[in-house]
Amino acid sequence: MSVPGGHSLGSGSRGLRWRSLLFVPAHLLKFVDKAHERGADGIVLDLEDSVPLSSKREARQSLRDSITKAGRDGASVLVRVNQGMRAVCADLDAATVPGLAAIVLPKVETAEWIIEIDREIETLERERGLVPGGIRLVAQIETPAALPRLAAIAAAHPRLIALGLGPEDFSAAVGGQPTPDLLLGPNLSVLFAARAAGLVPLGFVGSIGDFADLMEFRKTVRRSRALGFAGAFAIHPAQVSVLNEEYAPRSDELDWARRVIEAEREAEARNRGAFTVDGKMIDAPIIRRARALLAWSE
Repeated sequence: MSVPGGHSLGSGSRGLRWRSLLFVPAHLLKFVDKAHERGADGIVLDLEDSVPLSSKREARQSLRDSITKAGRDGASVLVRVNQGMRAVCADLDAATVPGLAAIVLPKVETAEWIIEIDREIETLERERGLVPGGIRLVAQIETPAALPRLAAIAAAHPRLIALGLGPEDFSAAVGGQPTPDLLLGPNLSVLFAARAAGLVPLGFVGSIGDFADLMEFRKTVRRSRALGFAGAFAIHPAQVSVLNEEYAPRSDELDWARRVIEAEREAEARNRGAFTVDGKMIDAPIIRRARALLAWSE
């Protein structure tokens, strides 16, 4: 029997539990109105790729109400902004309102961009009487230029709480297809950088657009959780329940974790640092995994 939960569960040192973050086009108010019913841990109101240029102003104008609506059932509400200083400033001006949990930054390539965005948000927070630093940042890595700078990006600022690979944009940037062969390497690089900096590692090793075959999607997510990812973005409501289920501990994992902790108590009473559970050796790192599983479930 293999050791369940062979990775650090949870979402980084800041304790987030974002299993599923569902993108919703911010200009399509009929989708925004129903977003809170989808069961996602977070709703990402998108001002970027899913909104045509002609509708971006309209999306910004309705954003305050959309943030309130999307958070009605307790989900975190995030906003994905555009690129370019002029566009991102307009987006941040519209998005920096009560109820916003985080800004999602696409195509991040440098730590300096994170710092620049932080300065703009902090100015808006202070002007509007919001808690400085209360709005967090999520960085999407979508170009190969970002890969050698991942450590610096992940450590750029305390406002940054999560890091994820954008599989479609990244694949297009390198002239390839979003297949596991292409995406495994960059996904692992993002995962390692996020974990090293105490951030939430978001993603799965596959195309975010593959939602028609939910059984295969489930396999992809399950493999990605085994690698160490803690949650992921979704572009279709059908993906949400799969992400919620696969990025949470299973009942057999929790049973194993409880047995480990109980066996640890018995081993401590006998002054032993290592012991066995289900025929497998258990020592300090595996105990940490067990504790992480139980902490997540609580």
